[in-house]
Amino acid sequence: MNHLKEIYHRRFAEDIKFRNKMWEVLCADFFQNYIPENSVVLDVSAGYCEFINNIRVIRKIALDLNPDVKKFAGSDVEVVLSSSTDMKRIKEETIDVAFVSNFFEHLSKQDIVKTLREIHRVLNSSGKFLILQPNIRFCAKEYWMFFDHVTPLDDRSLSEALETNGFKVLESKPKFLPYTTKGSFPKSILLLKLYLKLPFLHKIFGQQAFIHAKKV
Repeated sequence: MNHLKEIYHRRFAEDIKFRNKMWEVLCADFFQNYIPENSVVLDVSAGYCEFINNIRVIRKIALDLNPDVKKFAGSDVEVVLSSSTDMKRIKEETIDVAFVSNFFEHLSKQDIVKTLREIHRVLNSSGKFLILQPNIRFCAKEYWMFFDHVTPLDDRSLSEALETNGFKVLESKPKFLPYTTKGSFPKSILLLKLYLKLPFLHKIFGQQAFIHAKKV
C-alpha cells in the first residue's frame, strides 16, 4: 500500500490543482449529461476524488483501497475502503450510476472480470456504467510509461468484457480525451471547454475511450 501511495504521489502531486479544475469542467460539461442529479453514484477506484467531488448528485460514494482517499473526498462523499473485486460493504442494487476512470489497466484480466461482476451486483436494474479508459489502439507508445499498468485494453476488448458480464454497451467513443495531463496537450481549462464542444478534435487528439453501458 505504501508503494501505491508513492507511485500516485510522484505521478499526480504536481497536477492536483489543475486536475481538479479539469474534472470540474469534465463533470459539468460532459459527464453530468449522463447522470441525473437524483442519482446515487459510485466512483470505483476514486483516487484523488476529482470526479466524485465535482459531480452533482444526491448521494456520492468513493471506493478505493488507499486510505489516503479520505484526505481528498469532499464532506458530502461517503468513503468505502475496499477492493473493487469484493465490494461487500455496498448492498445489491443500491447504485444508480457506477463510474470508473483509468483503472482497469491496473488489474489482471481475472480481477477485471471480478470487478465488473461486483459493479453489476451493486447497480440497480436500470443502472448505468460510465467508463473512461486509455485506449491502447491510440496510445500504445505511452501506455507502458506507468509502472503499475498490467493489462492492455482497447474499446473493443473492454466492450467484449462488458457484454459477457451482464452489460450492454449503449455508446462507445474510441477516441475521446487525450491520454494524460503529462503529454504535450496544453494545460488550459479554456482549451478543454473548447475541445469538448468540437468533436472533430477528439478524432485527432483522443487516446482515451469513453463507454456508456447499462446493466442487463
